[in-house]
This record gives sequence, C-alpha cells and structure tokens, in this order.
Amino acid sequence: MKWITREHAKVDRIACPWLIKNFVDNEAKFMFVPSHKVLEIMRNENATPFDIPNVELGHHDDECSFDAIIKKYQLDKKNPELLILAEIVRGADTEKRQLTPQSSGLAAIAAGFSVISKDDYDNMEKQFPVYDALYTFAKADNKEKFLTSRH
Repeated sequence: MKWITREHAKVDRIACPWLIKNFVDNEAKFMFVPSHKVLEIMRNENATPFDIPNVELGHHDDECSFDAIIKKYQLDKKNPELLILAEIVRGADTEKRQLTPQSSGLAAIAAGFSVISKDDYDNMEKQFPVYDALYTFAKADNKEKFLTSRH
C-alpha cells in the first residue's frame, strides 16, 4: 500500500511510518512530497494520506496523526503500550512538550535528525531505532515507565 504525507518530516511524519510499518502494513511505501502536491499525487498514486490537514489520519482536537492511526486500526487492543508512546509523540509533535518527560527530548532529537538527514527517507531510516527504543520503554515493566505524566 502507498502512503503519502508532506516532506521535511520531524516527529509525527516519522513516527507514523514507524507505526504503519510495524503494526499496519509491513510492505508500506511512503511518499514525502511538497505540501501543495499532496492531494494531486495522492489521487494519481491511490495513496493513503496521513499527517496533512483535513484527513482521517491527521490531527484532531489535541491528538496527532499517530493517535489517529492507532484509533483507526485499533492497534491499542493488542498493544496497549502504544498509548504511552502516543502520548510521548503527541507531546513532541504539539505545543504540549510538558505532556511527558520524554516529549521535549523527542522533539529535539527529531529536529536534529531532520537537519543531518539527506532526505525524508534517510531521516526515517535513522529515526526508526529511536521509536523502537521508545516502544520498548513503553512496554517495560519498571519504575522508569511510571515517570510519564500518566502516573
């Protein structure tokens, strides 16, 4: 399946492909395109849009696209720890950096990777291990897990 979003990804537009590849569509192909071309290319390529305005898999109220994907595909049913990761991503991707202790750090890491990566695909490859680590953190049954604002 093809998935499409805006270019110059930082937090949500890298977190979503990680989520999609790991829990929705392991054969997913991603397209990062200029904002003004997303809808045209989406139609031509029959791609599913994410993290663009006014789409199902976009920001809604206080939640980001990562949350929308979890909800649409009911990923939290088998992987409830994704809700902890979603809170971290939401804080990093919105103005609510204080949402979790990890959110500000993730925002800084994502911004740095966007600068040192040659393009969005390189950025995605470099950042996926960050999300692997955060997911492992969310799954961990230890005291560190409870440092999130949820507890």
